[in-house]
Amino acid sequence: MTTLAEPGVPAGGFKTVGQIRATNALIFRRDQNAMGVAVELLATHTPGAPVVDERGAFIGFISEFDILRALEAKKDLNRLTAGDVMAKEHIAVTDETSVDEAVKIMEGKRLLSLPVKRNGKVAYSITRHDLLRAWIGLGVSIEDAAG
Repeated sequence: MTTLAEPGVPAGGFKTVGQIRATNALIFRRDQNAMGVAVELLATHTPGAPVVDERGAFIGFISEFDILRALEAKKDLNRLTAGDVMAKEHIAVTDETSVDEAVKIMEGKRLLSLPVKRNGKVAYSITRHDLLRAWIGLGVSIEDAAG
């Protein structure tokens, strides 16, 4: 594995999802307005985020593609919720999942973002950007490293 030698990077690079700093902390509620979700995804430059129910249980994932499909079907996002638009698959990993396995899951399922569960609840999501950073040994974002 080729990694950079940076302060704070474990010898041999990052091995598990829990060791890397994720850049996607968005989590939507099932009843959130779909237009609001679309605006938040755009404003944060985020490809998608997990959707939880009233108890905080992971019930699906909403992505830019899901929003685009709803628009393509001539649906009014103002009248829909995240729960109406989301994909209902429960694909997620934990902090203990290896970076290698997370990459395989994201590649195999063609995901841009992958929820991470901690204590049975979704805590955050990792992106392909996060995994690439971890793979080459950047513990912080390039912007933080440059500062």
